[in-house]
Amino acid sequence: MTLDLAFLAFAAAVLVLAGFVKGVIGLGLPTISIGLLGLVMAPAQAAALLVVPNLVTNVWQLAGTPGLAALSRRIAPMLAGVVVGTFAGLPLLTAQGSRLASGLLGASLALYAAIGLARPRWRVAARHERSIGAIAGALTGLCAAATGVFVLPAVPFLHALDLDKEDLVQALGLSFLVSTIALAAALATAGLFAVATAGASLAALLPALAGMAIGQAVRHRVSAETFRFCFLAGLALLGLYLAARALA
Repeated sequence: MTLDLAFLAFAAAVLVLAGFVKGVIGLGLPTISIGLLGLVMAPAQAAALLVVPNLVTNVWQLAGTPGLAALSRRIAPMLAGVVVGTFAGLPLLTAQGSRLASGLLGASLALYAAIGLARPRWRVAARHERSIGAIAGALTGLCAAATGVFVLPAVPFLHALDLDKEDLVQALGLSFLVSTIALAAALATAGLFAVATAGASLAALLPALAGMAIGQAVRHRVSAETFRFCFLAGLALLGLYLAARALA
């Protein structure tokens, strides 16, 4: 796609919005960005554009948080599964221009939103955490390779661990960070993250950081529950639209 002024303005607006959502609720940058950019470009291209913003914002989210080492050990099987699943899904990355990729992205966003709105009370017994975590991670990696979005089933799995609020935010940030690194490596292996793409990804960092800073500034001035509902409802509509467009 030609990088004209209209596209650059649209991409910048998407990144500011996605960064804002992440600043308020701690997630949503790749989900919103790839979902909206998926309207005008292939999911793999959008994922490549998001590599640097994802890396920096997740490091920012994790910076200075205590207890990270213990939490990392607890979810290590899931993180390892993400890496294995992402590289196992390399063939899916080569289908970046297909309607199937956009359809899978839409279905993934709609399903994630539906689960978030339903708020099922899943629980994973401690004795099953490692095995289920490894499977959830591998499936998340495959989903990331196909769509560029790494929320399913990792996010529901982390919620099912019954972590306290701070540990959950750390676990989400760590999961997204590892997923971003694995996806970036897979994209580079598939030849989809070259020097020019890295430059564009670096340029995408500024609007994402600006949006995240605004979101953090207003976090305590908005109803987190209402904001979360609007985020998920909008994501569901976007996902359904992408899926329907791919089937048309």
